[in-house]
Amino acid sequence: MKTIYSILVFFLLVFITKAGNEDFPIGARSSAMGNASVSLSDVWSAQHNQAGLGFVRDYSAGVYYENRFLLKELSIKGAAIAVPVRAGTFGLCITSFGYTQYSENKYSLSFAKAFGNKLSAGIALDYLSTKIAEGYGSRSVFAAEAGIIAKPLKNLAIGAHVYNPTRAKLSSYNDERLPTIIRLGADYSFSDKVILAIETEKDIAQKALFKAGMEYKAVKEFYLRIGIATNPTLSSFGFGINLKNLKIDFAANYHQVLGISPQVGLSYIIKKAERKFPANAI
Repeated sequence: MKTIYSILVFFLLVFITKAGNEDFPIGARSSAMGNASVSLSDVWSAQHNQAGLGFVRDYSAGVYYENRFLLKELSIKGAAIAVPVRAGTFGLCITSFGYTQYSENKYSLSFAKAFGNKLSAGIALDYLSTKIAEGYGSRSVFAAEAGIIAKPLKNLAIGAHVYNPTRAKLSSYNDERLPTIIRLGADYSFSDKVILAIETEKDIAQKALFKAGMEYKAVKEFYLRIGIATNPTLSSFGFGINLKNLKIDFAANYHQVLGISPQVGLSYIIKKAERKFPANAI
């Protein structure tokens, strides 16, 4: 029975990761909004779009856990740190997917700089490793990311991001390469209570997908969120609680075949930054 279970998990891994080393999204806030996050700015921008770090004003840290399809073997874990300095904002992000028999890990160091209150750009250098047990060994590779966020209007942010533009090679066998992913999206604040975010994502070897999400601030400390995504079709929902410097976010998305994936995220403002920021920076 255990062998059959392991085989089923392995095929799920193949189905989910496709070419391997997928750039997994992390952060329960964005997950609840369908992962339409390329134009958002928070500590999780260290993973979603490094340009968002340019608008992060405080020394921040976050941790994240996703129990994908309620299988611990498919769990995703992540942590991120944002460190504002005079020249810009540094970010560090670590993600881990899988279990002892199969795992993918990503270590990312990023830097972003805001140019006034209308524009921010960011870059990242990633180290990715894949490990397969039972004597298959491991592989590792370096990759790069870059992004930009523009704010042409007071309540509008537009973001663009590219992951692995150099098409880094994971293995010489069958010319196996990391996926190259391009994302473009925007978010609009209808008021201080409602934000709508939309995004399209294109892996150059896969069909494009669409994401959309909404966040509603019910009261000062409590947020409600919903979202959708295509290819595959996912619906998502969640809520967030703000307790001064601590933010607690819960989310879940639902796949019509594989089921539900609950997530939780914690982020904490370690220290208020001394660097001056534009009044409308997020």
